[in-house]
This record gives sequence, structure tokens and C-alpha cells, in this order.
Amino acid sequence: MFYVFSHTPTETLTEKTAYELDMKLTAGIIHQVDVLFQDGCDHNHHVQIFHANFQVWPSNRNAELTGNATVISFREFYEIKPSDPPLTAHIWSTHADTWNEVIVQIGLLPRKIIQPLSFDELLAAAAGIK
Repeated sequence: MFYVFSHTPTETLTEKTAYELDMKLTAGIIHQVDVLFQDGCDHNHHVQIFHANFQVWPSNRNAELTGNATVISFREFYEIKPSDPPLTAHIWSTHADTWNEVIVQIGLLPRKIIQPLSFDELLAAAAGIK
């Protein structure tokens, strides 16, 4: 299943004053992440995605995703457990007069679909043990 979240910044913000978009997901494995920057963002709209206080994407701390008429898309294997807090996209813009929607899409599937067998089950199957 895919979840879609969006936000249009409406004022000039900084990383410290970024809009925090809560992205509530069901439990499972995130297998795909897409961040769409509309034409006109001009690399002035910025996105960081956090899980609690931990920056998940981009992986290098304090970096941010930016673009213009761009989809940043990548495969992932990141588990969300039932008791986990939601992911939060921090979105801000350094534009002074143009506001464009930023869209975050997250593909998530149950672990049994992504990884039907555990490592121990794979070893047992390879050894012919039931």
C-alpha cells in the first residue's frame, strides 16, 4: 500500500522553524519513498524525514532533500512497529513569494510479504530440516 502526504509552505521558514507533517502509517516495512518537488520549487523547498528524534532520510544528518520538477525516489527496508511514533516530515522553504506543494509518498507492506521467511527458516529450508 502507498501513503501520500503533502504540504504547501506558505511562508519563508528555516530548518529550525520547519512545518512538521505527521505521517501516520500502519506497522510494516517501508519499501519505497518518493518525494516530489513541483516545478517552481527551485531547490528552495527542503524536506527531512524523522522517526521520533532520529533523522531517517536523507541518511546524512543535517542534510535535506531539495529539487525542482523532481521526484527523489528510492528503495528502502525500514521497519515500522505498531507502537512506534509516526514519521515526521520537516518541510520548509526559503522562497519569499512562491509556494509549491511538496508531496511525500511512502510504500509500506507487511513483513510477511517483503520477507516471507526468517533467516532461521531459510537456513532450515536449505538444510532440509522441518
